[in-house]
Amino acid sequence: MLEYDDHVAVAVSGGKDSLTLLHLLVKLEERFPRSKLTAVCVDEGIEGYRNEALNLARDACTKLGVGQLVVSYRELFGTTTDEIARLKMDQTPCAFCGVFRRKAINKAADMIGATKIATAHNLDDEVQTVLLNMLHGDPLRIIRSGPVLKDPRGKFLPRIKPLCDIPEKEIVFYAYSTGLQFQSVACPHGHEALRNDIRAFLNQMNLKHPGIKFTLLRSAEKLRAQSEDPQLSELHECVKCGDPTPHDVCEACVMLEAITA
Repeated sequence: MLEYDDHVAVAVSGGKDSLTLLHLLVKLEERFPRSKLTAVCVDEGIEGYRNEALNLARDACTKLGVGQLVVSYRELFGTTTDEIARLKMDQTPCAFCGVFRRKAINKAADMIGATKIATAHNLDDEVQTVLLNMLHGDPLRIIRSGPVLKDPRGKFLPRIKPLCDIPEKEIVFYAYSTGLQFQSVACPHGHEALRNDIRAFLNQMNLKHPGIKFTLLRSAEKLRAQSEDPQLSELHECVKCGDPTPHDVCEACVMLEAITA
């Protein structure tokens, strides 16, 4: 996942997962003086929720001596998640937020000249995504995803998920046992997401059948190992923002058009 001289943009939300990842990467960085870490934080514009998380992320970065860059939906997209939620669109606010957050993190990583982006997706996140892709009718996305995402075309920065096979419960235990201060309340818009139903289902199944999350993760790994390299789509510059996209307009700009229509 990492090279000795990487500049890693660590996506830090202020929650237990991202702050745990930041602490672990700081420990690794100490052994590699030519490497560098920068925390990138995204302000989605969620009143009464995001400010606390950003303050916790700022405090952690100060304590650890890590540089920090904060970007906001307002600055990048001219809107916020709260404003999108009030529009009552066909898609949930989480659908918009996920696309915008990825674009915001990419923008932030480009601003700081990072060579890789590290996200704090854990085991639970990964297996939830496997089922989400199945339920959304896009099983091939399972093959195209993974703990290390590299674009051989060089259009996107490599993304790594160092915590991808660590159960969420173990991350919680680590955070509490090391005294990390992290945001513990859920996003007020999160209850609308399908992922919540999948999370509850997997937790119930894992309680009755311990280890089933690992089994699902290994199944996804076997699919990737047995599949030929997925055919890469031809990329163009988005006519709206200039970012690479397989279409004329990237997904984020399509969503922005829907919001302003």
